Amino acid sequence: MKTNLWENYQNRENLEEFCKGYKVFLSDCKTERECVSFAVKQAEKHGFKNLEKLMKTGKKLKAGDKVYAVNMSKNLLTFVVGKEPLENGINMVGAHVDSPRLDFKAKPFFESQGFCMIDTHYYGGIKKYQWTSQPLAVHGVIVKKDGKKIDVVFGENDGPVLSISDLLPHLDRNGTKEIKGEDLNLIAGNTPDGKAKEKKFKSYILNLLKAKGVEEEDFFSAELEVVPAGRARDCGLDGSMILGYGQDDRVCAYTGLMAILETENPKYSVMNLLVDKEEIGSVGATGMESRFFENTIAEIMNLCGQYSELALRRALKNSRMLSSDVTAAVDPNYADAFNVETDAHFAKGISFNKFTGSRGKSGANDANPEFIARLRNCLDTAKVAYQATEMGKVDQGGGGTIAYIMAKYGMDVIDAGVPVLNMHAPWEITSKIDVYETYRAYKAFYDLK
Repeated sequence: MKTNLWENYQNRENLEEFCKGYKVFLSDCKTERECVSFAVKQAEKHGFKNLEKLMKTGKKLKAGDKVYAVNMSKNLLTFVVGKEPLENGINMVGAHVDSPRLDFKAKPFFESQGFCMIDTHYYGGIKKYQWTSQPLAVHGVIVKKDGKKIDVVFGENDGPVLSISDLLPHLDRNGTKEIKGEDLNLIAGNTPDGKAKEKKFKSYILNLLKAKGVEEEDFFSAELEVVPAGRARDCGLDGSMILGYGQDDRVCAYTGLMAILETENPKYSVMNLLVDKEEIGSVGATGMESRFFENTIAEIMNLCGQYSELALRRALKNSRMLSSDVTAAVDPNYADAFNVETDAHFAKGISFNKFTGSRGKSGANDANPEFIARLRNCLDTAKVAYQATEMGKVDQGGGGTIAYIMAKYGMDVIDAGVPVLNMHAPWEITSKIDVYETYRAYKAFYDLK
């Protein structure tokens, strides 16, 4: 087992500066749309051009050119054209920007026991009890019938928050109260509308919304996500860790994005991909199962004057990918769930899971040793700290990523990301040193020969 990296780390100043920016990203970008909007602004600052606009002008791409493409405000593909023909493959890093949360239902408001309540539907794998008694915020967008978009951020800074109540211990002596999905109702207000004849508490809240130009029916065409309120913070008496919402998988999204923004004139073309819906199976028009990735590569090849159906297939087959997703770090409070010899540890660098899946590797991508050997050489040359890991004891559970989807093209793929404590909880914990080493690993990988 490798030594804890804090014992003799030479990049502390750079690490702290990098993690400062990461905490701002975590705090300000709590939805897929916010992550993509942030990433587009950063890409444009670094000279990336909008691919859709270039397609309209027919301008050709050449080695060194940087482009980006957005899909439905929730996917982003950034790309730097390399010196080698695209048919020879692309070095790819792909992460997801969706995280477990609660979503407003299409008809969210109802009244009960003198309260106006908001009905939600949870998204992704959560422990429901963790979302009660928490200060919660709402981030998202409401789209009016005329197409006008209203951006929503409620519950941050010093204003009011929302919350879900929990049963007091005095009436739940054994602590056995089960929290069901339909119990995850937000308390929206307790003020009655004196002019209303019925549903006075709901009416009061709807009147507040109406004053802001929002009708009850508008929530049908809304995308409102309930997330923990508050900003990411340093964690620990030594400040060596980061506590924040959505680090699965935005820690890999941020590190991969920052790495490609600093990549210039690579030998092979490089790509960073931010996708949606990983937490519910990578489905839908913005999930990895969609054709957005494949179609965008085809368009880039076309502007490079290199497109044919056969050339596209060869480019995908010859590519190399890091499925940049987090893994579970050994937790000192629950060590019996882990194999401490083979699982990921804090402060030992980026974690490589050769396979994921569950039990007998069911549903896993299993990376080829030839590819792993190239990665080892690449990372050792760049002096990047890394660890070979699994996720929990055999038969304990398991998990999946987008790796198996990309492997369908025949490319080399391995899962690589940051170890996390409290994964899928409202507040997750990472080690600063692992965050920074992951960024360095992605940078080195973009230069993989």
